[in-house]
Amino acid sequence: MAAVRHFLDAIKFEHTVFALPFAYVAMVLAADGWPGWPVLIWVTLAMAGARTLAMSVNRLADRFIDAANPRTAKRHLPTGLLTPAQVTAAALLSAALLLLSAWMLNPLCLLLSPLAVLFLVGYSYTKRFTWLSHWILGFTDGIAAAGGWIAVRAAFDPPVYVLWLALTVWIAGFDLIYACQDVDFDRRHRLHSMPARFGIPAALTTARICHVLTIAAFALLGFQMGLGLLYWLGVLVVAGLLVYEHSLVSPGDLSRLDVAFFNVNGYIAVILFFSVLGGRLA
Repeated sequence: MAAVRHFLDAIKFEHTVFALPFAYVAMVLAADGWPGWPVLIWVTLAMAGARTLAMSVNRLADRFIDAANPRTAKRHLPTGLLTPAQVTAAALLSAALLLLSAWMLNPLCLLLSPLAVLFLVGYSYTKRFTWLSHWILGFTDGIAAAGGWIAVRAAFDPPVYVLWLALTVWIAGFDLIYACQDVDFDRRHRLHSMPARFGIPAALTTARICHVLTIAAFALLGFQMGLGLLYWLGVLVVAGLLVYEHSLVSPGDLSRLDVAFFNVNGYIAVILFFSVLGGRLA
């Protein structure tokens, strides 16, 4: 049981809240209401498998980098609380759960699941060769929305691309903020990030632009889907939270970065879900 506890802590399982609500958002919109228990259950299992796979591979891929970075040196693999074999086994089981869930949903989900696995596994390595890794991470998390949509409709439709865009720029924006704390380390170890390449002020400005685009995409989605007043109120609250998030950090003060990264963005995901639910059903 200790190994399970350490593993869940290592992959920050509770942060599934960042992406899972958007799979539910896509399901509700695609179904124009309740998608049914089978779809809900299998999408939830697919999301749990996908995120666990991604984070397991991330911890494996970065274990030597983490050991060298004072900020991450106490993570579970560098300190020996978990072994690479244990995390590899978890990654394989998670991939199997994702593929099984896709098979249980519909043929298109199954057909596209290997492509999803490619992004879930591959994004962890992108910072080794490109500072665009923040947007690749966002695109990968956006697969949650695409998966939720096609789980219901077995097809792609214009609204899902807008939701996917919203997730891509939202995730990229707060990943840019998060990456600011490792600028010196990344430069010394030739790791690629936008803050390391262009500096913290440029990264924070780009993060703001990403989050303006996020709100614009959510607004477009509201018009496309004819969502009601509760949705628009939720979008306004999210816009306010993003403004607050950016007020917490500056080029000269990153001390409150954890609040910006974890707390605020968790609230945003949940608020958007309930806003869509209210806007669709009201």
